[in-house]
Amino acid sequence: MQATHRIGSQPVSIQVPEMLLQALHQVIPTTGLSCQRLPDTPIDLWLIPPDLPTERMDDEVVRRIWNDTPYWIFCWASGLAMAQWLLAEPQHVKDKVVLDFGAGSGVVAIAAKLAGAKRVIACDIDPISLIACRENALLNQVELEYLADLYAFAEQADVLLAADVLYDQSNRFFLDEFLRFGKQVWVADSRVKNFSHPAYEKMDERSATTWPDLDEAREFRNVSFYRTIK
Repeated sequence: MQATHRIGSQPVSIQVPEMLLQALHQVIPTTGLSCQRLPDTPIDLWLIPPDLPTERMDDEVVRRIWNDTPYWIFCWASGLAMAQWLLAEPQHVKDKVVLDFGAGSGVVAIAAKLAGAKRVIACDIDPISLIACRENALLNQVELEYLADLYAFAEQADVLLAADVLYDQSNRFFLDEFLRFGKQVWVADSRVKNFSHPAYEKMDERSATTWPDLDEAREFRNVSFYRTIK
């Protein structure tokens, strides 16, 4: 399957990554992937098409989407907001070692690299997400490092970034774990109400949508940024 990608001002035809396509078809057999430019960024990602025909999905496909969500097929609102923020304020990561936890599609890792980070490590427990990170890094002509297990990271990053990883209550313990792996930690989240942690303070709020747009409730479009207290 071919897709169109723009290098500079020139559109070129490129091959959709076969491993990603196969992984997607195990969950949603009737769709494909397209190369999409994220709003207000220079970043392209392999994502599910915006016109996904959800009304024609049978119950089994819907069940698989809920149970085996391929998170990398979307750029979630918090990830997009954090990527836009890094590109607008590159001083947070410039010339630094950055760890992107729960990398998903790799959007935050790619933005950090484009913002001038010295090294960027994309960390995700899902092996397909790491493949997506590699393919998306290739699209954007940046070099990343890849890590499947946070606890295998034998150093401390200058900056640890985590976008949209607190959606599950059971993930909240990572807020403490992050302190071991990053000298400074930034968390972007649109799901947690009444966020409270003694090591973090709210620094900013931005508006963003998941891409392609899932038409989520307006409350999930308000992305809050939290930073470890110095």
